Amino acid sequence: MPEKEPDLASLVGLRTVKAGHYAQFRGTAARLSRVMTALEGISKALVQTAEGPEALVVAVVETVRDHLGADWVLFALADGQLGKTTPRHLIASGDGRIMAFEGVRIATEPTDLPDQVLNRLNDVLRGERDVLHGPIVSEHHIHVPVELDGRVVGGLSAWTPSDRDVDPADLMVLRILAGQATVAMVNAALFAETDRRAEELAERNSELLRTQRELSAAQRTALLGGERARIARELHDSVGQSVLSAGLQMELCRPSVSGPAADHVDKAVRLTRDAMEQLRNAIYTLADARTPAPSIAETLDELCALHMPADTQTSVTVRGRPRELSGNLQHAVLRIAGESLFNAAVHSEAERVNVTFGYTDERVTLWVDDDGVGDPDDLRSVLRAALAGDRAAGRHRGLANMASRAEELGGTLRIRRSRLGGVRIAAVLPLVPPGYGDSAEEEI
Repeated sequence: MPEKEPDLASLVGLRTVKAGHYAQFRGTAARLSRVMTALEGISKALVQTAEGPEALVVAVVETVRDHLGADWVLFALADGQLGKTTPRHLIASGDGRIMAFEGVRIATEPTDLPDQVLNRLNDVLRGERDVLHGPIVSEHHIHVPVELDGRVVGGLSAWTPSDRDVDPADLMVLRILAGQATVAMVNAALFAETDRRAEELAERNSELLRTQRELSAAQRTALLGGERARIARELHDSVGQSVLSAGLQMELCRPSVSGPAADHVDKAVRLTRDAMEQLRNAIYTLADARTPAPSIAETLDELCALHMPADTQTSVTVRGRPRELSGNLQHAVLRIAGESLFNAAVHSEAERVNVTFGYTDERVTLWVDDDGVGDPDDLRSVLRAALAGDRAAGRHRGLANMASRAEELGGTLRIRRSRLGGVRIAAVLPLVPPGYGDSAEEEI
């Protein structure tokens, strides 16, 4: 049996091809085309969410105006609803103007609103229940409530020209647009609030970093002040008393000395008095110094100047990308450096001392090298004895203190032979200390 040729009925789903049916088909196709165009406009409007609530509402009213060819479009939220969402209302005219009485940057103030548009705006703002809680559809006017979570929060209205009748498809389009636009407005407000909070957090983080830098500088200054006070106390209590006692003994024996020896005694007395005056000046300078050291390198430089004799050559080298250190880590580094320098000055007879401080991605390193007479093997033995509680090693408690500071922060302290010929004190400390009980095992 030969296959039948397709006819118009099979293509369009109509049972006959009467002129009335064809006109009905053309009307349905036109409405479908308008709906599809409106849905495209809706999608374009909703992608404005990230641009902020104002851009979103503008896109909504312009989509309604273009879909209906409307003379006027009004979007408004009732007073007391969505209090943190703006703009509260927006009006679009058929000639392309965007208007609002307040709260919209790109809008102009209305001057010639028709009475029906102004009355509808006032009704929505006041929350008139008859207007808010149901759709209104007439030949050239359409209104739908704006809803969120089951409650009515505003309204979307449009007025068409005389040659553009409102049909049921338009009601469906406005309902979809009003519902989705409300959710998108809330999301846009949340985006804006998130951006504002992010800016606040960034500002507070900057303040925190500034405070941390100031605190670090204050801690370095406090540590240097403590070192100065300790040195000044030792000068006063030990060196000063010894020089003063020597001068007094010479003055006491002066009457028993005659001839050329008397001149030497007088000269020695004057020298001891001069030495005491210099000591007093040094003690006053150490006790009165208040200048903060703004960096680790400068603090290490000042520690070298405080601890090492004037004729000892010192240098400070910093390697890696500098970064802010926690207060505990910074304090440990500087105390280990100060103790190492003090030991080198008192015990090693060094002529040269090099301090090297380094940054890596996960840790910091501190090396204090000297060219003195110290023996690393002897120092390691003394350190083990001090850590074991040997009273005979008590005077070397400084080594044990350095090792304890490193261990408390999960680091290590090592005593090695320096390339300069003397001793190297090497401390390795993590930038972020491990959890409680996870401190690294110290190697001596």
